[in-house]
Amino acid sequence: MQNRRRFLESTTLAAAASAVSCSSARLTAVEDSAADVMIYGATPAGIAAALAAASDGDRVVLADPTPRIGGMVTSGLSHTDFRTFEGLSGAYLDFSQRVLRHYASTYGEKSQQAADCFRGTQAEPKVNLSVFEQMLAERNKIDVQRSLRLDGVKMEGDGAGRRIAAVSLAGATARTITARVFIDASYEGDLMAAAGVAWRVGREGRNEYGESLAPENADGQLQAYNFRFAATKDPANRVTPVKPPGYRREDYVGVLPLLADGRIQRIFDYPSGCIFKAQVPVLPNGKYDINDVSRSAVRLSLPGENTGWPEGGHAERQRIFDAHMRWNTGLLWFLQNDGAVPDKFRAEAREWGWCRDEFAETGHLPPQLYVREARRMTGMHIYTENDTVHAEGDARAILHPSAIAVGDYGHNCHGTSHEGTRFGGKHTGEFYKSVVPYQIPYGTLLPRDVTNLLVPVAASSSHVGFCALRLEPIWMAMGQAAGHAAHQVAEARSTVQRVSVPKLQERLWSAKAATIYVSDVRPGDADFEAVQWWGSLGGLHGLAPMPARPGQRGENLSGQYYYAYPDHEAGLGRELNGATRTRWMALGAKMGIGEVKGETRGEWIRAARAAYLAL
Repeated sequence: MQNRRRFLESTTLAAAASAVSCSSARLTAVEDSAADVMIYGATPAGIAAALAAASDGDRVVLADPTPRIGGMVTSGLSHTDFRTFEGLSGAYLDFSQRVLRHYASTYGEKSQQAADCFRGTQAEPKVNLSVFEQMLAERNKIDVQRSLRLDGVKMEGDGAGRRIAAVSLAGATARTITARVFIDASYEGDLMAAAGVAWRVGREGRNEYGESLAPENADGQLQAYNFRFAATKDPANRVTPVKPPGYRREDYVGVLPLLADGRIQRIFDYPSGCIFKAQVPVLPNGKYDINDVSRSAVRLSLPGENTGWPEGGHAERQRIFDAHMRWNTGLLWFLQNDGAVPDKFRAEAREWGWCRDEFAETGHLPPQLYVREARRMTGMHIYTENDTVHAEGDARAILHPSAIAVGDYGHNCHGTSHEGTRFGGKHTGEFYKSVVPYQIPYGTLLPRDVTNLLVPVAASSSHVGFCALRLEPIWMAMGQAAGHAAHQVAEARSTVQRVSVPKLQERLWSAKAATIYVSDVRPGDADFEAVQWWGSLGGLHGLAPMPARPGQRGENLSGQYYYAYPDHEAGLGRELNGATRTRWMALGAKMGIGEVKGETRGEWIRAARAAYLAL
């Protein structure tokens, strides 16, 4: 544990302290460098942004305060949150396909490991790390800098024309990075805050944006955090958990009545009636992603204990990290070792342990805390619950013509406060709302008054809206869009507010990234770009009525995963007639593409696309 303590002190699980809140800071740098695009935070979104900008020809510096890139996807969150495979595209789809190829080439295409990776979306943390490293290594224009925390930001200009001139980073060596465009891909929004961009922490009141899931009154409550452990029952790879520093038996005895009265049936299980949620499907090589159990009498997440994280300096974030680690690991140690625990529960708990081949440098424990929510930018478009509702009478969600990404998960909050004791009490502020696939407009990435900064993670949103955006595949999609947008800005020496959204969308489609959910025309299909173009103009709205139950999903596939959302297909082989033909002709006329002929939907869209490109 001493080695682990030294590691945490030197690397800063969240060393991007908000002590950088100054608008200008000077640092004697050992090394200065210039880039077209500088990205702070090598989260999956940051990696996607770096790959996108580099693929467009930009020189990129990607800096992270920790020694391990990949954010939560390489720190225990292996059981990726999405609803349907049809909702995955772009950078995340590329990543997952590479993961699948890794397991197929390493173990065989028909191996159990290849099957268990769930088309590459469910992988061991070490494999996710290896794949991200490989993707970055393929781009020689990306300079990856690890263990460098944000130390200061130099600003230029004033008012609505302010811009970031340089970013100072501190670590074993100090660096000052100048760039034309900056991207804050950190979970906390540290660069955004240091640049003086408006942001918010906490919940809006219900009347502020008219959100049904919001509380009556605004408050400072924050969605709870916990760790995502990599655990196994395999004796050959199992490491026995140890008693954490600061362990106190009295903190855990309250679980005993819950074991006795039947409210807890098992220690590890899915999805409820347990203490540690062992996510299914199982990961390759017998590993499990361990998470907090929603609406349970025992929680790993600790709402209220994390409120100091978003604005906290390194010491404060370290204190919060340690408190969560002590609670999460101490609970398991108690269940495995305390004589008061009934034999059947103690025996079951002892079947589990940490994975010997994961997180070796941090005692086989995750190096990052799952920061579900921290700062949220107050930007050009504040994403709310209202952005995910059905269009009037339509199977689809409301249309965002400026969309740069899609999501299909829904609003998900693990709680923002707690009533009663830790054992037997309950989280409040918890919600899980099903919605149909939704679009995310470009303005969600944009600050109002800094002209060369994009924020794809701590994005502009309400608390409720953020709870639909906060999933890694969605963040990767937003990061990819930020990277391609940054190239436009750098190349034209313009501003992020003046980016051509149609041009950005075209670049995203060429990179197999979706801006609208289409279940039957997938990335790589010959018609993908044409269908994305037409759908993003509104052509696919009005094809099916709103279902009897809002947010209707397809049939369950496994666990939290489903088959495609119904009534979200383009149906290219269907005859084009009646009201749909009339509406499409009118929309085409608005685009200035004149008379278009086609007997089927597919023929018409292809002809319309060709006419548009010929303009």
